[in-house]
Amino acid sequence: MVFQTWWSYERDAGQWFSTAYHWFNLFEGAAWLIFALLVLRHWRQSRQSARERWYAAAFVTFGLTDFREAWYQQSWLLWVKGVNLLALFRLRRIILRRYYPEARLF
Repeated sequence: MVFQTWWSYERDAGQWFSTAYHWFNLFEGAAWLIFALLVLRHWRQSRQSARERWYAAAFVTFGLTDFREAWYQQSWLLWVKGVNLLALFRLRRIILRRYYPEARLF
């Protein structure tokens, strides 16, 4: 069950959902990488928290899992994404409360 493949992208299958899911994950992975770049840019400007680099790294790894999910959806990948998502939420909470208490959007 840990290494179960639930879905895989087959280019010539002709299924609209499979194609849409594939491209959505590619787009989403790129968006997470852009978020990582924005966090790193903000860190370079303010240098208030070294944790922002970990925050950016969590965005990068989440984006990479989306690129993987664009071709295969597997049990282990979903667990990794869940742990990564928890790390993103935790880091966001720590950084906003400690270094940017006035921030409401980012």
